[in-house]
Amino acid sequence: MFEGILTGIETALTLQNLGWVVVGCFAGTIIGMIPGLGPISAIALMIPVSYSLDPAGGLIMMAGVYYGAVFGGSTSAILVNAPGVASTVATSFDGYPMARAGKAGKALAIAAYSSFAGGTLSALVLLIFASSIAFVALEIQSTEYAALLLLAMSSVVVFAKAGERLPSAITLLLGLIIGTVGTDQLGGVQRFTFSRLDLADGIHFVLLAMATFALAEAFRLVLLGRPQATQAVGFRDLIVTKSETKRLSKVVARSSILGFLIGVLPGAGATLASFFAYDLEKRIGDGTREAGVAAPEAANNAACTGSFVPLLSLGIPGSGTTAILLGVMLAYGLQPGPLLITEQPAVFWGVITSMYIGNFVLLALNLPLIPLLARLINVPHGMLIPLVIGFSMIGVFLTTFSVFDLGLMIGIALAATLLRWHGFPLAPLLLGYILSGLFEENLRRTWLLSAGQFDYILNRPVAVVILLACVFIWITPLLTKRQR
Repeated sequence: MFEGILTGIETALTLQNLGWVVVGCFAGTIIGMIPGLGPISAIALMIPVSYSLDPAGGLIMMAGVYYGAVFGGSTSAILVNAPGVASTVATSFDGYPMARAGKAGKALAIAAYSSFAGGTLSALVLLIFASSIAFVALEIQSTEYAALLLLAMSSVVVFAKAGERLPSAITLLLGLIIGTVGTDQLGGVQRFTFSRLDLADGIHFVLLAMATFALAEAFRLVLLGRPQATQAVGFRDLIVTKSETKRLSKVVARSSILGFLIGVLPGAGATLASFFAYDLEKRIGDGTREAGVAAPEAANNAACTGSFVPLLSLGIPGSGTTAILLGVMLAYGLQPGPLLITEQPAVFWGVITSMYIGNFVLLALNLPLIPLLARLINVPHGMLIPLVIGFSMIGVFLTTFSVFDLGLMIGIALAATLLRWHGFPLAPLLLGYILSGLFEENLRRTWLLSAGQFDYILNRPVAVVILLACVFIWITPLLTKRQR
């Protein structure tokens, strides 16, 4: 292993590969800031560039594009409440209110520091345990996934704010329903499409995210019509005090570990990691908005690094983004898997080492830009609202190329504005949508594997423990009420 690490350092620290780390991080950050364009779009746009490079340099650049896009996605989520990247949705929950309260610079700085810390910690863990962690992840199968997703949905409802449990449950179920729109992947039958081909592929995530957050927020600002308070953002806003550092370091540490472990699981990804970390922090943390920004940002960057474990060690893409990276590796003539470590040590360890370097590059690139980017919050509402609406519609159209989806987005945005006006939280809706496909798929596999026999679940101790945790969460409100 130490020989491999030395080989990786030697590969990543060449002048050429250091340059490609910078190029990948910069391109990914810029593309990630644009609402509607996430890591998949960023990597797809950079594929032609990678073909002119050697395998190590090409994959090092693509890795930089990947976590650079996730890093940059938090900017639009915090400043204009437009999380076009799924993994930054949780960041907008507390990041955007901080920006509206005059702490845009602080929110962006905390997001940058947390992303750096999460990515760096997970890169160190990946460097040390990459060759052994992947095989542990294979023990987590469909039954455990289904139980884990049920635990996540239960936590969102049970640990909601006082008076929001029922509204949270309603919007969560609404999100699950929206996630079933389209063609059933197992049976090939169309569901809830009303015989329209435009809905055959379902409702795209970018459409729903833009409608429920960016457009709904723009409509809310129009209805409120409140005067806008300007705020100056300077480099002093980037300073995190000792007390904040001490408090947030614990948040970042546990969120990074959680994010990395979830990222290692094939099929999980940065989105689930950010939601899980945010939910965990709201339950056991101090409940501050700073922690609500730090937790998902540390987790999603740690998950990005963790997703390379099954990709490089087993050849299993854990998400759509890593699936594209797998295609790039195959185009180079590389076969990801256990033999990659022995046959191509420079590529394997070079990519892993470059992630550690890339996190320093991302921090150095983004910190000086924060005062400039934060000025976006001072744009008058008369200009900002049309810009948000315009960027949202352009982002959705460039994703789906469908005029029907533009009308659907406006309709969903109006419905989301109405729900929000009556006190229904929209975060559970988006979480339900994201988890819908994964939950249904793993639940079906569990049913097929068990042949309807309950004994099958009892023979899987990890799944039993998770289900018992679900039951405990369900009865917690009853026990608390009885105690009171």
